[in-house]
Amino acid sequence: MDPALLRERELFKKRALSTPAVEKRPAATDSHKKKKAKVDKEGSSGSKHSAEANNGNFNLKALSGSSGYKFGCLAKIVNYMKTRHQRGDTHLLTLEEILDETKLLDIGMKQKQWLMTEALANNPKIEVRDGKYSFKPKYHLKDKKALLRLLDKHDQLGLGGVLLDDVEEGLPNSAKAIKALGDQIIFVTRPDKKKVLFYNDKHCQFVVDEEFQKLWRSVPVDSMDEEKIEEYLKKQGISSMQEMGPKKALPVQKRKKPGGQKKRRFKTHNDHLAGVLEDYSEGVPAKK
Repeated sequence: MDPALLRERELFKKRALSTPAVEKRPAATDSHKKKKAKVDKEGSSGSKHSAEANNGNFNLKALSGSSGYKFGCLAKIVNYMKTRHQRGDTHLLTLEEILDETKLLDIGMKQKQWLMTEALANNPKIEVRDGKYSFKPKYHLKDKKALLRLLDKHDQLGLGGVLLDDVEEGLPNSAKAIKALGDQIIFVTRPDKKKVLFYNDKHCQFVVDEEFQKLWRSVPVDSMDEEKIEEYLKKQGISSMQEMGPKKALPVQKRKKPGGQKKRRFKTHNDHLAGVLEDYSEGVPAKK
């Protein structure tokens, strides 16, 4: 080999060893980028939650749920008192006995004071006597005879029937009592699917003469609505049976716009030529 080329080769090696080399790293892959972004996101969310905790947001949520807890306890107590009344347990209980039987033993003194002075004392379904509590149904019914007397009274006074829900609420073991009465009561289902109990007065089950039926049907009442019929019965001293069905909402009347459409007024021009100009809106006037 040429000695000149050998010298050039040695010089090149020396320069290469004296110059520092920088290694170029491969570009990050998509999976690596996603993993890094996920770690950053978790870190930011963790710091966010810690900041919320430091600001007291968790304590505020706990405080906002305290009122819901109070009313939840009240609902549990009222439902329990209703259930035990339906079982036949009608004796009064103290607040401590109620809390013990409902397993609400973790209630503090503040909640107990609220139950005694406000919640239970003002509840329409709870009766308070001598510091003790019992369930207060709409109708106090001891047995099936009491139910039959109630239905008979409603029938005699024209008050209609009694809701099955109210009977089940006030009569212990109501299903058994209703079954024992048999055909002495009549069930009617309302449009809202609620059942109503009526007294079945068997003295009213008699045969009406056919001639009287014809006279009854010959009286026209098409022109009279229910309000006029009720008004006529009141004048005659007869009370009509009260409606037990749900009240219908009155239709909202639309407000009528006052008057018709106003005529548009057009601005007139050339008033100073009123005696000179002629009106051709109805055609060309005939020559005089």
